[in-house]
Amino acid sequence: MRKSFLLAVLLISIAMISYAQDENDSLLNELNDNNTATLKNENVIATFKATRIIDGSSVENLGAGVLDFRINHRFGDLSQGVHNTFGLDNATTKLSLDYGVTKWLMVGVGHSALNNEDDGLLKAKILKQKEKGLPLTLSYGGYISIQTTPAPSLPSGDTWKFSNRLYYANQLLIARKFNDWFSLQLMPTIVHYNGVDSSKFSNNTIAVGIGGRVKVSKRIAITSEYYYRATNADLLYVGQTTYNALSIGIDIETGGHVFQLVFTNSQGLSERSFIGQTTDSWSKGNIHFGFNISRVFTVVKPKEFRNLKEN
Repeated sequence: MRKSFLLAVLLISIAMISYAQDENDSLLNELNDNNTATLKNENVIATFKATRIIDGSSVENLGAGVLDFRINHRFGDLSQGVHNTFGLDNATTKLSLDYGVTKWLMVGVGHSALNNEDDGLLKAKILKQKEKGLPLTLSYGGYISIQTTPAPSLPSGDTWKFSNRLYYANQLLIARKFNDWFSLQLMPTIVHYNGVDSSKFSNNTIAVGIGGRVKVSKRIAITSEYYYRATNADLLYVGQTTYNALSIGIDIETGGHVFQLVFTNSQGLSERSFIGQTTDSWSKGNIHFGFNISRVFTVVKPKEFRNLKEN
């Protein structure tokens, strides 16, 4: 596990050195040209280009009145080769809708084909990084999920409770945009599992995630995230050994879309799944290829645009 953690940090460091470019975002260029003095006191924008780094949340929120439709797809284990048509035979998909309630609050719902899981999220931005002043952005993420698969067979006398289907996660998202091409985020997280063998494992898994984004060009960036479990590192899932999740992605921005190519050892697409129930390992060659697609729609126009149109 320590080797995986060092690998994640090393990957981010290599990307920093290999792809470092000092490009200004077009919006920042415009602001600099018009009012440099004002910009120094403005909030830092675009720490990440989407509300999720890869699987886990970023500090970014949707704007008020903005709807984000996401498709997350993961193929099966590539190491099985022709036995599962290089992952095509056991792929899984998640569809989700996120909505910006206000500038600082967003909510979302989703459904994953893996274990027939429904989930919901609430994310609130607490602090915003400033050009001059506050050095970081802080957000809170709360998640709940329910598995709708048929109840398993239990020993005589035992009862399968509805609460055993529920999972909860809480995390802080702490991020800093160091410059126009590099951002880094830490994610201390607690995942609560109702249905575990409490004689062997804790109901709470404490983990610390690290994620980063390195801008390669105006529309392409390299992302990576890793979750290290401080507790329940030996947690079993359906009798299988679990591992820490490590994912690497390539972001491609195309207008209103953000298209992301992903390589990961986790096929799960919810916090309870990829943080504590990843049963594949990079060291064993168990890698899943996949992609994320994000399409943003403006449902309610911001006041600024309405006022601009009137003027």
